Amino acid sequence: MQFIRSLLFTILFYLTLILVFIIAIPTLILPSKATLICGKILAYIIIFLLRFILGVKVTFSGTENLKKNERFFVACAHQSLLETFILQAPLQYPIFILKKELLKIPLFGWYLKKIGSIDIIRDTTTKDNLNFFDKIKNNIEISKRPLLIFPQGTRVKFGERLPFKKGAGRIYEALNLPCVPVALNTGRVWPKNSFLKYNHDIEISFLEPIEPGKDKNVFVNDLETKIYSSMENLS
Repeated sequence: MQFIRSLLFTILFYLTLILVFIIAIPTLILPSKATLICGKILAYIIIFLLRFILGVKVTFSGTENLKKNERFFVACAHQSLLETFILQAPLQYPIFILKKELLKIPLFGWYLKKIGSIDIIRDTTTKDNLNFFDKIKNNIEISKRPLLIFPQGTRVKFGERLPFKKGAGRIYEALNLPCVPVALNTGRVWPKNSFLKYNHDIEISFLEPIEPGKDKNVFVNDLETKIYSSMENLS
């Protein structure tokens, strides 16, 4: 039964992506807000599929922490493909940082460009990467949208404690904005490198903001401690 449910969810998940991508094609010539709305709709559809197919309930807690500051950025634990989509439900049109290669994917890459995603070439020094933090700051100031980062840098199994990347500290320093940490347990439903999906409710917790002004290395340590300790309380 678990295999059948996993197979059905996987098929519907990717069919939904394809369908929404096709329906949203006209938004490529419309204001970016139209494309962003499609992303939010996609988030709610995936939340519905999780509930309907897998019996997984998605709960967002601490959303009041998103209202404590007019401008902020979000640093989220990364365990699954799921959070890259469903976090668009509670967040107001987040800006993503992603690998440059993703922008080359037909349709998907076009949408990523349309919504103002910021690309980076990992593990190398290029002219674009040298301007990376200025690009982030300018994008945030113009769009007034929250930046969403995954400070672990890759998907991590639930319970695994991978050290956070120092780049999160440089972003914190460059933006000079409060950071809302996010703890979650999506890896219990869709673990890294696993086809099987599990019937376990998803908890996504927005934690108390970390105010600007700290040393960037102190910030990274505080962020890592806050997220990992909060995840210990997630079932």
